[in-house]
Amino acid sequence: MEPIIITVITAVIALAAGIMAGKFIFAKNTKRQVEEAELHAKNIVKEAELRAENIRKEKELEAKERFVSLKSAHEKEVNERNRKLADSENRIRQKEQSLNQKEANADRQIKENDVIKDSLNKQLELVDKKRTELEKHQEEHIQRLEKIAGLTAEEAKNQLVESLKKEAQTMAIGMQQEIIDDAKQKANKEARKIIIQTIQRTAAEQAIENSITVFNLESDEIKGQIIGREGRNIRALEAATGVDLIVDDTPEAILLSCFDPLRREIARLSLQRLVADGRIHPARIEEVVEKTRRQIEEQVMEVGERTVIDLGIHGLHKELVRMVGRMRYRSSYGQNLLMHSRETANLCALMASELGMNPKLAKRAGLLHDIGKVPDEESELSHALLGAKLAEKYGENPAIVNAIAAHHDEVEMQYVISPIVQACDAISGARPGARREIMQQYLQRIKDLETLAMSYQGVEKAYAIQAGRELRVIVESDKVSDQGSDKLSFEIAQKIQTEMTFPGQIKVTVIREKRAINVAR
Repeated sequence: MEPIIITVITAVIALAAGIMAGKFIFAKNTKRQVEEAELHAKNIVKEAELRAENIRKEKELEAKERFVSLKSAHEKEVNERNRKLADSENRIRQKEQSLNQKEANADRQIKENDVIKDSLNKQLELVDKKRTELEKHQEEHIQRLEKIAGLTAEEAKNQLVESLKKEAQTMAIGMQQEIIDDAKQKANKEARKIIIQTIQRTAAEQAIENSITVFNLESDEIKGQIIGREGRNIRALEAATGVDLIVDDTPEAILLSCFDPLRREIARLSLQRLVADGRIHPARIEEVVEKTRRQIEEQVMEVGERTVIDLGIHGLHKELVRMVGRMRYRSSYGQNLLMHSRETANLCALMASELGMNPKLAKRAGLLHDIGKVPDEESELSHALLGAKLAEKYGENPAIVNAIAAHHDEVEMQYVISPIVQACDAISGARPGARREIMQQYLQRIKDLETLAMSYQGVEKAYAIQAGRELRVIVESDKVSDQGSDKLSFEIAQKIQTEMTFPGQIKVTVIREKRAINVAR
């Protein structure tokens, strides 16, 4: 029993000791934690105080800088105001000095003016006295003249003015008529001189091109070789050249038919080489035609280059030079296009020289005015507009572009050389022998002229004479007056100009006559 009690007592004692030790340890740990917490709190307080001190110092520094800045701005503003006040005081002081000086000058001027005024008053009194005496003498003189002439002064003045007026009008009318007649005479004389000189100083050969070229043969036996077996050679030649070969009963000749002279020339030269070589078959034909075409293109460039060199034209685009060469194989109404363009170029240069203008620019425009007739591609534009488009594309002068486009009045003329090119084109194309027309076209144009004139009221007869270059209109005298004749002539000329196409110019003459017929029996 006793050991158990001892054990219990020991356990109780140990438990009490453990509890006491635990309380001691807990109290010690708690105390240590409290001390650590107090130390941490002190550190936080110190850190907060330090940060507060730093912030306070920064704010004080910013406040000082702000104060210094405001102080500097205030001092600057005060200095500026002081300067402006000083400037204002100086200006006011100068104005006061100027006013004082002006006032002194004004006083001096007033005194001088008083002196001058007194002198002028004396002079005016003397002048009035002299004027009175002069008027008195003049009245006495007029009265003596009126007694002598028997007219009043007003009547004499009116007669003199009327006489001088009539004399001046008569002299003015005479001088006006003399000036008009002299101007017309000189203008006509100078115009004739310019046109005659340009025509006289330029002579160009005209090559009349046909749509058919005759190729002569040494014998009719060669026709069989040209035709070939079942016509294969002639078909190959026509396909390669685009030219119709007409082999008929014409002895020792073959006809080459094509609207394009360049194609006809290629076909003629190719056929000449094939006949000389003797080897005529489709492969050889294609080879020779291609070789001839290249040579013709080279010749075209040579013709173009030789033309521009002969005319003294420089800086022309190569494509334009090639087109100038192609003009050699084009014709217009039977007139060779290259010869026409060269002639127009020379006429333009001569006329521009006579008028004191740039002859080189006019010559260049004259050469290129029909360039739209020889393009490689087809176009719906007229040759004038197409030529202007090509000239603009290849960098020609705007004056040249406008002259090309306006030489048939399709656009407005904007430069002085444009009417010169138009006039020289007409001179070259309308001169006798330059062009030829198909008979049917010529007859139709004559008929259209007479029909147009007969469409007007009061017209009795109309005749187109001088190859259609003059239209004579006979009107009924009781239906058309003299003034109506002038108006009718103008209207017919305007209608022809707007509705018809013709070379050169057409003169419209309206004839009105009154016939009184009686019969003696």
